[in-house]
Amino acid sequence: MNIVMAIFGAFSQGLTWAILALGVYLTFRILNFADMSCEGSFALGGSISAVLMVSLHWNPFITLIVATLAGMAAGSITGFLHTKLKIPAILSGILTMIGLYSINLRIMGQANTSLIGQSTIISFFKGLLPEAKELGIKDSTLQTWVTMGVGLVFVMAVIAVLYWFFGTEIGCCIRATGNNEAMVRAQGVNTDKMKIQGLVLSNGLIALSGALVTQSQGFADVSMGVGAIVIGLASIVIGEVLLLRVKNFAGKLLAIVIGSIIYRIIIAIVLQWGLNTNDLKLLTAVVVALALSIPVLKKKKGILRKEAN
Repeated sequence: MNIVMAIFGAFSQGLTWAILALGVYLTFRILNFADMSCEGSFALGGSISAVLMVSLHWNPFITLIVATLAGMAAGSITGFLHTKLKIPAILSGILTMIGLYSINLRIMGQANTSLIGQSTIISFFKGLLPEAKELGIKDSTLQTWVTMGVGLVFVMAVIAVLYWFFGTEIGCCIRATGNNEAMVRAQGVNTDKMKIQGLVLSNGLIALSGALVTQSQGFADVSMGVGAIVIGLASIVIGEVLLLRVKNFAGKLLAIVIGSIIYRIIIAIVLQWGLNTNDLKLLTAVVVALALSIPVLKKKKGILRKEAN
């Protein structure tokens, strides 16, 4: 029963973290840009959302918008460092990430901020429903159901917006820039501008995910973004391996969401089996390595079969 409840909770967490994975997908797969600033942007979104609710008592929905805009600003800084100052992609992202650590500390004034007693998106929708006792379930179960519903709505909205945006002229130029930058530049497109816009969109989504995770877990921490890039990549790789034959763009986005959920379920099950939480990063590395090796092993297996025949 404990494993079932853990899987249930992991499913809801996977939906809120899936938006992070979608943001990472935009840079790593579409734009072909190794953006490390996502770890700072994720914590930035969470810290801004928490501080606006705790210190200024802002509406939790409004804090999501502000957090998203802040993430977009962080993405533009990474883009500026890379395109205008000609700093290598991975280094420009690391510089932004390091700078955001201090900025997040300045925003919160401390290492973490609790949302206990504060009105969040989760508590708002939870208040619209009957109490857990009336439904005959535990309060934690109702909390998980609400988190799952909120996460599902936001994920579907993000997928719809991304599907529409990358069908526009600007979106197609961003995708083309990632595929063949020289060809796009030859067509008269400003590739530097496309890179900046892609980074802005990506980090905006990552900051939104950070704000949602903060409101669902009830606190913001300055180090909550550590390892976020690995989690995003794990979700992408798992989704791509499981849905390898999916070719259309909407299907690929959905595959990433499924990968995020499966990753969280794997972590939840292993923790129930008694894994030390200090080993989670090692487990993530192993999962990503296995997922990346599956297509290669399948290809080699196919070659061996042909040679045998």
